[in-house]
Amino acid sequence: MLDVVGTELDADDIRRLQHPLVGGVILFARNYESPAQLKALTASIHQVRQPPLLIAVDHEGGRVQRFKEGFTRIPPMREFGKIWDKNPKRARQLAEEAGWILAAELRAHGVDFSFTPVLDMDYGESQVIGNRAFHGNIQAISELSFSLMQGLKKGGMAAVGKHFPGHGFVVADSHVAIPIDERSFDEIAQADMQPFRQLIDDGLPAIMPAHVIYPKVDDKPAGFSERWLQKVLRQRLEFNGVIFSDDLSMEGAVVAGNVTQRALAALNAGCDMVLLCNRPDLADELLESLKWDISGTSIARLARMHGKHHPLDMVALRENADFTHAVHQIGQVGIAEGDFFTA
Repeated sequence: MLDVVGTELDADDIRRLQHPLVGGVILFARNYESPAQLKALTASIHQVRQPPLLIAVDHEGGRVQRFKEGFTRIPPMREFGKIWDKNPKRARQLAEEAGWILAAELRAHGVDFSFTPVLDMDYGESQVIGNRAFHGNIQAISELSFSLMQGLKKGGMAAVGKHFPGHGFVVADSHVAIPIDERSFDEIAQADMQPFRQLIDDGLPAIMPAHVIYPKVDDKPAGFSERWLQKVLRQRLEFNGVIFSDDLSMEGAVVAGNVTQRALAALNAGCDMVLLCNRPDLADELLESLKWDISGTSIARLARMHGKHHPLDMVALRENADFTHAVHQIGQVGIAEGDFFTA
């Protein structure tokens, strides 16, 4: 899965996307100008290949929401956790509505799925997770992420749980450092892994592992670790959905070598699809040098990530009374605390 440079495809984008190793596109804020432009961009990406490439985005809410103007602003997931402390039923209802809005609006613009929800536990330490996490309580995370997943499904979108087996305990940000979590397997399994276990049992379609090293389990980051992805995730937790690598250009990935070595390490460990973002030079290097035959199992898993049912356009959504009510409800979340849409 690669990114594209701007707000419309150029010749280099098209050349890369036509390469047989490419199966998807991830969009960023720089790819967005307006709803009409986004619809045109996704339509042009879908026209490049048959069957069409998957189109994804990091659109969680709060500070990780790539498209803002013309889209409903989704609050940070922490806000639902705060409501859960006082009224769990209300929090679950709001999380489901947020998932529905998020999915319905993205599907209306031709996006297949978002890399959400964050299932990491909040220990109050992580620089990069912060209020992207629902809570520090396993039950709260499990309930709220399940509700969000149901809302995404209602909007025609598959959920992607991240960052397995848990990124919340380490302080370092894997975008710019190599985080190391010194805890034992049992400590991680009894805490951070529990929301993943719950959601897998509830049918979670996809997971993204963390660029975090857990040295008491393996000396490789989880996304490059056969022990984490095969023995724990596939065998112990019986997960049979898609495993997406986190971005191979992140600092937490460099331990695996050059870009081709990183991709091979992730694929051999058990990832079905690897992401490479914000480095067109490395994308060209990877496409030129990577030799990989994708399995039929991976193809079948990835096919399930395409957006479901014909989406309503934004006009129809805004004329839908249930949808406008949900938007109004979500618009109230976090306002009382005065910290809506904070970093």
